[in-house]
Amino acid sequence: MNDFFRDKQVLVTGGGGFLGSHLCERLEAGGCRPFVPHQVDYDLTTKEGVERLIQDAEPQLVIHLAARVGGIGANQRNPGAYFFDNLMMGSLLMERSRQVGVEKFLQLGTVCSYPKFTPVPFHEENLWDGYPEETNAPYGVAKKALLVQAQSYRQQYGFNAIYLIPVNMYGPRDNFDLETSHVIPGLIRKMVEGQERGDEEIVLWGDGSPSREFLYVDDCAEALMLAAERYNGPEPINLGAGFEITIRDLAELIQELTGYEGRIVWDTTRPNGQPRRSLDVSRAEREFGFRAKTDFREGLRRTITFFRENRDWVMEDEKRRRFQEERATARALVQ
Repeated sequence: MNDFFRDKQVLVTGGGGFLGSHLCERLEAGGCRPFVPHQVDYDLTTKEGVERLIQDAEPQLVIHLAARVGGIGANQRNPGAYFFDNLMMGSLLMERSRQVGVEKFLQLGTVCSYPKFTPVPFHEENLWDGYPEETNAPYGVAKKALLVQAQSYRQQYGFNAIYLIPVNMYGPRDNFDLETSHVIPGLIRKMVEGQERGDEEIVLWGDGSPSREFLYVDDCAEALMLAAERYNGPEPINLGAGFEITIRDLAELIQELTGYEGRIVWDTTRPNGQPRRSLDVSRAEREFGFRAKTDFREGLRRTITFFRENRDWVMEDEKRRRFQEERATARALVQ
């Protein structure tokens, strides 16, 4: 790393989370001490909470990673909360950053914003060609609205806001809570614990036919660093690994790597989600030199090893996430 981040005042919302913790490690290695807010101290869905955060952090660069997010089931249970919280956090934070003259704002989007039937690989130009897949549309639309805000602010105010769209991430310190996790940590947990219990079968949602692309978390952290330093354009940029795999093949691969010996049963009464997801990632390489480096099998091995060796951390993380979810839900009901 060069000196771009050294002694720079960087605010990383979500810095204690999955991607944020890996990013902050990289920032600290480069001589930067990022300001990482805690949810209990700053409610980013309120104007007051955001104003106090910006006042305390005094950032030159804001990297907004904080989100209320989960898998298909969590999205189906919380469509209103996922829309409101994600829209408010990003919108209020970007507006306040503009008002106080923050030099640069990096907004993380989501692959869930793409239309349900987007031609594969997804090109950034396809983002507005249709409505997102229904199970996570409120979350995806809220995130996509922040792209409009970023581009509008650049046009009217000259505000340097950039927007990145990562595919599904995975890796150590992921969310392994079966109630809210994404597919890879969920599969790992089901198979490792099923193996330990001697379960004869595990049940997975859908029919296994959808495809997904996955980006190792440390590769994504590298992409954020490169974009924050080198990219200053208005167009959204995909972040991915440049491959896709069906959920069925993914399940069989994780079964092989975990050593689970039972049967995989597909519950076709459950939703599949979006049929295919794979990104065209040429713009990221062209604009700021990013290309994913981590071999997929190796990344899965590291994630499985992390889960097996850090059960106490996993359980504490699960308790923390559920407490935060209950707190956010209660706050929404009061409002």
